[in-house]
Amino acid sequence: MVKRVVSGAHYGLKDWLVQRVTAAVMALYTLFMAGYLMLQPSLDFAAWQGVFHSLPVQLVSLLFLFSLFLHAWVGMRDIFMDYVHSTALRLGLHVIVILALVAYAAWAMQILWSVQ
Repeated sequence: MVKRVVSGAHYGLKDWLVQRVTAAVMALYTLFMAGYLMLQPSLDFAAWQGVFHSLPVQLVSLLFLFSLFLHAWVGMRDIFMDYVHSTALRLGLHVIVILALVAYAAWAMQILWSVQ
């Protein structure tokens, strides 16, 4: 009989694909923002606020941030699984990272939708 330790290990295609898709989303958003910044004749607060007042930009920015948080989660989880050998400590670290990322996501939504 094989004794399985519950630690959340899900190595495989799904994690690989999540890392690649989120990286692609972040790269496209970065190129979009870099292009926007280079094409602005004068970038002041009003112009910066104006671009984020648009609903499509808010949604794309939120997609970028959620991709960043998901990318960070997969990376941190893999680091913990590789280097933290105590199951209790590893699961505790997982919970801390999840709570932090959820808090960051809520904060990002509040910031994006508070632009007037």
